[in-house]
Amino acid sequence: MNTSKNFSLGILLGIVGVVMFSSKAVMVKLAYNYEVDSVSLLLLRMLFSFPFYVIIAIIYSKEKREGTLHNKHYLWLIACGILGYYLASFFDFEGLQYIKAGLERIILFLYPTIVLILNKLFLKIPITKLQALAIFLTYLGVIFVFWEEVNLEGENVYLGSFLILLSALTYASYIAGSGWLIPKFGVMSFTAYVMIVSCICVFVHYLFTNTTSLFSFQWQVYVLGGAIALIATVIPSFLVSASIKLITSSNFSIVAGIGPISTIIMAYFFLKETLTAIQFLGSFVVIAGILLIKVRKK
Repeated sequence: MNTSKNFSLGILLGIVGVVMFSSKAVMVKLAYNYEVDSVSLLLLRMLFSFPFYVIIAIIYSKEKREGTLHNKHYLWLIACGILGYYLASFFDFEGLQYIKAGLERIILFLYPTIVLILNKLFLKIPITKLQALAIFLTYLGVIFVFWEEVNLEGENVYLGSFLILLSALTYASYIAGSGWLIPKFGVMSFTAYVMIVSCICVFVHYLFTNTTSLFSFQWQVYVLGGAIALIATVIPSFLVSASIKLITSSNFSIVAGIGPISTIIMAYFFLKETLTAIQFLGSFVVIAGILLIKVRKK
């Protein structure tokens, strides 16, 4: 009975965590209504998140690790921080200036297929026929959604979609390259260290590129910046970790399939975004393709 309750609790935590993560795109789009640039908004997200991850790094500094850490491990960790949460977040925030939140989530959801392709190219891990079919389905679905959006919104969709695709590519590179590092540092410590690196990168980026005062925005920008940090970053990261611990990463990867759906629903209610019938069809084809990969892994 306890096992059943723990599994149900893990599913519930996973769903809440995924929905909270998915709210990020909606809140970013809302913030853009108050004349804030992408770098400043990203800075606010990292400023509000930074203290939490420093505390996590301190608390889990004695977390169980495998083997001895060397300089190369720290260099790879820095690379993961730059790729996984700095560049991926920067491209994501930039791209959301040009496309709908729903389309953004669909494109980002491609990252598991990109991981498969990167593993094939650089690690020589073969792609099975079923995985190849799943990859074909996901990209076919994205083409449906994307092409219809171009007809509706114009050429800005090209730039926005390209930036979001770069976000998916950099995040997939982080996923593909970080697997061997996580046991070296421990799950919580690795996540905290990577986030601290990405925060520092954003701080430096802002200092060198932005001429706008951080204190010149409307109050709604600061509220949304804090919400993106807490509701869409820090809190769901704990919920997802707890969910994975209770139901395993394989089961959680299937739960994560609700991500694009929840973004589309929230975008409809908060942003008045709508999808055409063809775009809904494309969205479900993408989700089906990704779930096919993840169920096969399970």
